[in-house]
Amino acid sequence: MFVEIRKRGKNKKYYLVHSYRVGDKVKRISRYLGSNLSEKELERLKSRAEKIILEQVKEKSIFEFELSKQQIEQYKKLEKPIKVGHLQKLNWLRFTENFTYNTNAIEGSTVALDEAKDLIEHKENPCDADEIETLGVAKAVDYIRKTKSKLDVSLIKKLHFLCFEKTKTFAGKLRNVEVVIKDRQGNIVHQGALSVIVHKLLMNLAKWYEKHKNKYPPLLLAALAHNEFENIHPFQDGNGRVGRLLLNYVLLKHNYPPINIRFKDRQKYYQVLQIFEKKNDIKPTLKFLISQYKKQYKQVSTS
Repeated sequence: MFVEIRKRGKNKKYYLVHSYRVGDKVKRISRYLGSNLSEKELERLKSRAEKIILEQVKEKSIFEFELSKQQIEQYKKLEKPIKVGHLQKLNWLRFTENFTYNTNAIEGSTVALDEAKDLIEHKENPCDADEIETLGVAKAVDYIRKTKSKLDVSLIKKLHFLCFEKTKTFAGKLRNVEVVIKDRQGNIVHQGALSVIVHKLLMNLAKWYEKHKNKYPPLLLAALAHNEFENIHPFQDGNGRVGRLLLNYVLLKHNYPPINIRFKDRQKYYQVLQIFEKKNDIKPTLKFLISQYKKQYKQVSTS
C-alpha cells in the first residue's frame, strides 16, 4: 500500500492506494484519508484505512475472478498431467488413512500413520483428543465421498462438526471471535475475515462455485474454493482440515481423484496459500497440487 497525494490548487488530498491481483488482472482500491494532513494525522488515518482496505479485498478476492475462454484453456492444459482414471482404482481405505494422518499432522496432531491406521481399521477406542479427531476426520472423508449435498454453508458446517464433534465445544459453529495467526517470531501471517461477515462470505463462496462449476476446470475450481475458504477462516479452529476436505469434495463432484496434501510438504503448502492471499495468484497452488498428485500416483503404482 502507498499514499497518493493529489494537489488541487493550494490543497493536498491524501489517498491510501492498494493494488491486488485477480487472476491475470491487477485491480486497485483507494480510500480518501483527508486533505492538508499533518504527519501525525496521516499516520493515524492510514493505519485505520489499511484495515478497511484489507477487509474490502478479502470480501472481493475470488468473487472477482473471471477468466476468458483463452485463459480457461490455458488452465486446462496445466491440468493435463492429472490421471482421472486413478479414481476408479483408488483404495479408499488407504486414501482415508493417509489423508487423515497427513491433514491432522499438518495441524500438530501427534498420532502417527500406523496409529491412524489402527484406529480407522480396528475402530479402537481413542485415548485422547488427537485420536478422537483422527476418527472424526475419517468420518468426514467418508461423508464427502458419499454425500449428494450441494456446496453451501450447511455443508461446510457439517464437515467441521464431523471432525470435531467430540473435541470442540464450537464444532459446526461459525466463529464470533477474530482470528489472527502468527509465526514463531510473532509476525502476523494470516488474519481471518471479520467475524460479522464470515457467514456472508461463505454464502458468496457457494454462489461463486455454482456460477463457475461448469465453466472452470476441476482443479482450478477446487483450488480457488479451498484457498478462499482458508482466507475467510470461518471457524475458531480446524479451518485447515475442513478446507482440505472441501478441496476434495469439489474434486470428487467433478469426477477427479481426491488429493492427499502431505505433512512433509506443509511448508510449501503454506507458501502457496500466502502467495494467493497476498497476490491472488492461483498458479503456484495449482502447480503444488499437481506435484502432490504425482507423488500420490507414484505411491499407488509402487504399493
